[in-house]
Amino acid sequence: MQVTVKKKILFILLIVAGQCAFAQKERVKYLTTFDDKLIHFGFTIGVNTLDFNIVNYNPIGDNPDFIPYPEDGVTEASYIRSDLATLVPGFTVGIVSSLRLTQDFELRFLPGLSFGERQITYNVPVVDINNYTQESDFYSLKSTYLDFPLLVKYKARRINNDRPYVIFGGAFRQDISRTAQEDLVKLKSGGVYAEVGGGWDHYFPFFRFSVEAKFSFGLNNQLGDLPAMVQRQYYAQSIKDLRSKIFTLCFHFE
Repeated sequence: MQVTVKKKILFILLIVAGQCAFAQKERVKYLTTFDDKLIHFGFTIGVNTLDFNIVNYNPIGDNPDFIPYPEDGVTEASYIRSDLATLVPGFTVGIVSSLRLTQDFELRFLPGLSFGERQITYNVPVVDINNYTQESDFYSLKSTYLDFPLLVKYKARRINNDRPYVIFGGAFRQDISRTAQEDLVKLKSGGVYAEVGGGWDHYFPFFRFSVEAKFSFGLNNQLGDLPAMVQRQYYAQSIKDLRSKIFTLCFHFE
């Protein structure tokens, strides 16, 4: 009986030892000199969601440029509040260019193009001269951005064919979307952003694939000029500050 127990214990120890030896065995490493290159390039595709951080005048009469609309019941004592109705998925494409700074740091420039939409909802009916239904629950702002991010990438130590990292830096974005219509709420064409995020590099035999999540925070007020008098101006006049926020999930191929 005692011998049988000893055999079982020895058998279990052998299994555990074998599993430990298998777990510690290194896999075949791909692209072992990839991170030693001074410069390398690639491309990126991704999805995004555009958001706003909105600060309203409370009441709207706090805006010194406010013009009353008594026919709509909007006076200086009115509270016109706006918020983002929902997050609408967008699309991002770009080019990756990376400069090796040290063993763990890279300087990355990722110019690209982003398409997105924001839907602003109000606590009053939205009347837009460009909307044939006359009244709506929200106002849609579509943007096409030229992106110019300049980021620093800090990489952790490589684990077989994987390497996590974080990124931080800034970006300038130029909105090139323009229509012949008179927008209800106008945005400035350019904006400066602070960016932070993280990701995971995986090395394949012929390329490096990365999944990256990034947050962009607008540093300047994006509210543009008031629309022409053909539109009701109190929708834009109710907004005191309009900061852009962007979340991007990217897939890099380098």
